[in-house]
Amino acid sequence: MQNTPIISINNADVYRKDNLVLGKVNITVNTGEFVYLIGRVGSGKSSLLKLINGEIPIITGEVIVAGFDIAKMKEKQMPFLRRKIGFVYQDFRLLTDRTVSENLSFVLKSTGWTDDVDIDNRIDKALQQVNMLDKKFSKPYELSGGEQQRIVVARAILNNPDIILADEPTGNLDLTTSDELMDLFRQLNGRGITIIMATHNYQLIEKNPARTIHIGSGTLFDDNH
Repeated sequence: MQNTPIISINNADVYRKDNLVLGKVNITVNTGEFVYLIGRVGSGKSSLLKLINGEIPIITGEVIVAGFDIAKMKEKQMPFLRRKIGFVYQDFRLLTDRTVSENLSFVLKSTGWTDDVDIDNRIDKALQQVNMLDKKFSKPYELSGGEQQRIVVARAILNNPDIILADEPTGNLDLTTSDELMDLFRQLNGRGITIIMATHNYQLIEKNPARTIHIGSGTLFDDNH
């Protein structure tokens, strides 16, 4: 693991709409780290991930992600930030009327890719990494929950991101499928991808220990510090 910060948050307030959910957040995550955000539902885990992803405006403080100062970014720069970050959602957010390939193609085109051959090659590579190439032309409703989550991971790694943000990725999965997904995240982390995973599953952390940041009552506690 390198001791080079890839995410640096300094004195940032995190809002959910107009409500302050986390105050004066200070976090540094180094390249290649695996970090859990743990806390109850509604504690601010998802909001913090969205702040890092540029989905929530920065009212106060500084947020630097993969070399981008998010507070100072212009809208036209956002696709370049999104190439650096892959986001894994608990509720999949797959377009049900499109095939797996069409879902992934949509993401690539929205982040600036235009060449159809390049797009298809990236899709195949991502699906191979999650062992889902044989489902390339399936519709999401034809897949199990675990298979859909693997497609969501494939979507997250399409742009060879430096960072993966995962929001309760095992929340809708059974124990065996959750273990398989965690193995996949560990493999990706072993390739140098920084992973931040929000969860409230303490058993999952016990089985797969890593740096853990606890969120509650509007504050953070980092077990590494």
